[in-house]
Amino acid sequence: MLRLAALFLLTASLAHAQGLSDGPYVFHQAQGTEAVWVCDGTLKAQPLPAGTPLAAPCGDVGGFALNPNPSLAPDVLPQPRRWAALSDIHGQAGVFLQLLKAQGLVDEAGHWAFADGVLVVNGDVFDRGPQQTEALWALYRLQQDAAAQGGSVQLVLGNHETMMLRGDLRYLHPKYSTVAQLFQKPFPALYGPDTELGQWLRSRATVLELGDTLFLHGGLSPELPRHAPDLIALNAKVRSSLGLSKAALQTEPEQAWLQATQGPLWYRGYFNMPRASSAEVDALLTQFKARRIVVGHTTRPQISSLYGGRVIGIDANMKSGHGGELLLWESGLLYRGLMDGRRVALPPGDDDGRQGLADFKDE
Repeated sequence: MLRLAALFLLTASLAHAQGLSDGPYVFHQAQGTEAVWVCDGTLKAQPLPAGTPLAAPCGDVGGFALNPNPSLAPDVLPQPRRWAALSDIHGQAGVFLQLLKAQGLVDEAGHWAFADGVLVVNGDVFDRGPQQTEALWALYRLQQDAAAQGGSVQLVLGNHETMMLRGDLRYLHPKYSTVAQLFQKPFPALYGPDTELGQWLRSRATVLELGDTLFLHGGLSPELPRHAPDLIALNAKVRSSLGLSKAALQTEPEQAWLQATQGPLWYRGYFNMPRASSAEVDALLTQFKARRIVVGHTTRPQISSLYGGRVIGIDANMKSGHGGELLLWESGLLYRGLMDGRRVALPPGDDDGRQGLADFKDE
């Protein structure tokens, strides 16, 4: 257990942390489970017996219990009556929840209101923005709310989740460097295998097959079938490599390829040169028995449909903190869901995938 006396001494030495709030970070230890919040620059720890709801001493993350029977995220889910998808929250929890409210996926109190629908988040909750903890717990809680109503919330991994777990903190908001100093731990240790959110992240899929649609962060490269012809095996291989350093990855060539630029977490070949051809996209869809591929990672001003609707890019720049969009599918029709509550029909896009797109590079 954390020693509160030592924590108070530490927080006193970090005067620049005053006014900082964050958390909770939930640690599973031999002595029991403990939730720790940062409240005005001070760590506040609470024992958390099984089944006890999180009771926030500051902030608004609390009021729900931890998952009693954690399990691996599904690789495949059947076609739902309706689904929604968004991507690249990047620490903008407020914008994320505002968009869900505007589109009726949650109510004014932030509780699930999408009934038996499915929400997919295509990765990159971490980095850049100052509310990544709030965004992660919002997804965790919404997953519980949705399941209780016959719905589902699924987070698939993005490259920034895998970067954080292996200690690549180039894009980490400065707030979280201070949080790590308060805990006297490297930041990735706050999401280690002994933590609730660390275990939850390590159980996520990289590619989700939802009915006739594939969801992932970067994209399926034409080279992918040579490295991972089976999506279930692909998910297992990425899970097994989470947290490995770049040096350690080099000893596992297949895992290294899956986390490199042509792998599903980083691929940009639907948007940037050299672009995948229409025939290559068709071959991928045939290989994986899907109708369309929905990806994030490459930022556009709005949701973009390419290759005659066979590829859809949903990273609509939520990371800016000024807006975002989500993709909605219902009764066979696709819509862009906007921040003002409007829904705009999504056109299929050019068949060759070009759509006048300029090359875009962003990590």
